[in-house]
Amino acid sequence: MSRIVVTEFMSLDGVMEDPGGAEGTKNGGWTFKFERGPEGGKFKFDELMSADALLLGRVTYQAFAAAWPAMGGDEFGEKMNNLPKYVVSSTLKDAEATWGDTTVLRGDVVDELTNLKSGPGGNLLVAGSSQLVHSLAENGLVDEYRLMVFPIILGTGKRVFPDADVMSELALTTQAVDGGTLLLTYQPA
Repeated sequence: MSRIVVTEFMSLDGVMEDPGGAEGTKNGGWTFKFERGPEGGKFKFDELMSADALLLGRVTYQAFAAAWPAMGGDEFGEKMNNLPKYVVSSTLKDAEATWGDTTVLRGDVVDELTNLKSGPGGNLLVAGSSQLVHSLAENGLVDEYRLMVFPIILGTGKRVFPDADVMSELALTTQAVDGGTLLLTYQPA
């Protein structure tokens, strides 16, 4: 059985939008104001190495597919490029899904992901993909959140957690601090 693990860079006020600056938003690149330190690097490395596949929305998939093939020179880049990828999209054409082993999931999101979770495998790692993350959260499909919370308030932007009428209690399972950045892992309580 697979597990869906959502991993996000997040501001203190919950914004996840454009952490690296590639989207050209007003606050883009906000994570570069801070050092992640060795603990932050290990957190991201271990998380990727424990993944069996990537689960992405179309926008994040296309951004990653444009960047990662040129960054395959180390163990992290090799893993990113060689992991199977599942993309939730009703608009991505098969001819556009060319980054390694990519499967486009076009059906009902909840059904598709419930089936994917019930199959063999380990961690399905979700990065970015705000619409997908909101859908996963609203439908109780997230098994774990791994959040790198940076000491900054952005005020506006896409947020990790959706505005929803569903209350979700979480249990903190690990925590570390590196240079003011919190490394948090939560599971549904």
